[in-house]
Amino acid sequence: MTGEGVAPADGNGRRSVAAHWGGFIASGLIALLVDGAILEAGIRLLHLHPLLARLLAIGIAMVAGWLSHRTLTFALQSRPTATEFARYATMAWTAAAINYGTFASILLLRPETWPLAALVLASIVAAVFSYLAMRFGVFRGRR
Repeated sequence: MTGEGVAPADGNGRRSVAAHWGGFIASGLIALLVDGAILEAGIRLLHLHPLLARLLAIGIAMVAGWLSHRTLTFALQSRPTATEFARYATMAWTAAAINYGTFASILLLRPETWPLAALVLASIVAAVFSYLAMRFGVFRGRR
């Protein structure tokens, strides 16, 4: 990796494990913050119904997540493409379905589970799926 200064690389151009995972976490937080900001702006400034504002927020957060993952997590130097974004969007919507399905399954199978705990567990499952899908699918071979 040269030129962009995203993270220090070793002599073979590989980033450190800490930089890679730090980028993954930072990218997730960026997407979350964009999601929340657009949701609030849609509701408060545009007077949208929360369900409509949420769809807008998810779409914009998805673009922010894609661009930050390609830069911070995987340190890609190639140009982004529409095909790459389509793969990312497919992965992101699938991860959302996995997250929701896991959340619902936990609550249906163990109704006494605190919903926030179910959310955390479902988010961990979805994060593992997302990482693997990005690493071996969306951004594979793009370096």
